[in-house]
Amino acid sequence: MTTARSGRTVRDLRRGNRSAVLQRLYFGGPMSRQELGPATGLSSGSVSNVVGELVADALLEEAGIVDSDGGRPRTLLRVAPGSAHMIGIDVGETRVRVELFDLTLTELARTELPLQPRGCYDVGPIVDHVRTGIATVLAEAGVGTDRLLGVGIGVPGIVDRDAPGGTVVHGQTIGWEAVPLEALLRATKAVPDEVPYIIDNGARTLGQAEMWFGAGRGARDAVVVLFGSGVGASLITDGSPGGGPTEGAPLEWGHLTVQVRGRRCRCGALGCLEAYTGAESLLARWAERGGDPGAGAVDEEDALAALLAAAHGGDRVALEVLEETAEYLGAGLSDVINLFQPERILIGGWAGLMLGPYILPAVREHATRYSLRHPAARVTIEMGQLGPDAVTVGAATLPLAAFFTTGGRRTPPGPPSEAPGWQTALEVRGASASGTAAGAARRRG
Repeated sequence: MTTARSGRTVRDLRRGNRSAVLQRLYFGGPMSRQELGPATGLSSGSVSNVVGELVADALLEEAGIVDSDGGRPRTLLRVAPGSAHMIGIDVGETRVRVELFDLTLTELARTELPLQPRGCYDVGPIVDHVRTGIATVLAEAGVGTDRLLGVGIGVPGIVDRDAPGGTVVHGQTIGWEAVPLEALLRATKAVPDEVPYIIDNGARTLGQAEMWFGAGRGARDAVVVLFGSGVGASLITDGSPGGGPTEGAPLEWGHLTVQVRGRRCRCGALGCLEAYTGAESLLARWAERGGDPGAGAVDEEDALAALLAAAHGGDRVALEVLEETAEYLGAGLSDVINLFQPERILIGGWAGLMLGPYILPAVREHATRYSLRHPAARVTIEMGQLGPDAVTVGAATLPLAAFFTTGGRRTPPGPPSEAPGWQTALEVRGASASGTAAGAARRRG
């Protein structure tokens, strides 16, 4: 095979050119062939060849015609929505959410399979939920697996993609000790062997979604917080999760010690931030002081809604619990502000979305008070924009990132070292937010 002076083969160059065109159209919106040259840095001949290939592969389609300055009208091109599908799955604390998307991240079908009250993390039922959910969304949308790029899954815990036999999950807080999740899912035959499962930490998939399509667009450095039964975070540096000192790992931020010999966390340690700010611990502190979620609370979401209703009604104990939670959360955020000095901190997760309107101003105040002045002055603390589907959307971007990396060519599952990097599409993060995927993400549902 011919090799360029840089060491890259002709195949590598062609794949890179295809990837550049796909990403620019995906994130920048419809463009003409003439516009793609300056936007990608490719010659007009290269653009013509790549576009011809991608149209022949049915990955691009015409999106109208625009007049040019005195010349012939120009044909606009866009990524073809129906040319591929992705499945995103959120293994959460209260339910397993499964969504099917087309290539532009427009939702085609969804299902939610509840977990038992207080969470049931026995791996067998969760694997069954995933299998059932995949079959349900495919049947509901009436599509097969021939165009399925992959199944992305966000899970709690530390994800080891280098484990022999496939991805393994270490979830100490949920009782998962080296669970061979990929192998268990593969054994269900929910999708053909050539369709990859790509598994990552839920906080990272949340961060991926917000950085690509949500409140993180345009930021170079950000911390995205997943606030649910517990708390976690994803550090994004240089515009891409996986860069910088974390080497791609999510921040186990919920297990920073905020009080020596403090409350026992569900991880077993004492005084963790999660023991004071996670929804499970927040509700426990309310109950210890006489709070009552009522007979209608069947899960943590219902119980938290009852606490917020009590606070809204002026209940002193409920208000005190929320005030304490805001201070602990702000103090915890001050640690990441001092350590990483991010431009933005974004709060998401089901509990974060419920609590944000009540405690966000106090969280900002406490975070500033506990932080060094200089990094505190440059950071903004906001809510995420993608709502409860953010983890699922982020999970779906895992196979989408692989699609970009391969230049739109479907490849069989490989070892983690061959998996795509998170930074791929973020190289064009400055593109217009009105691009194909950004607009589709806002139109979901």
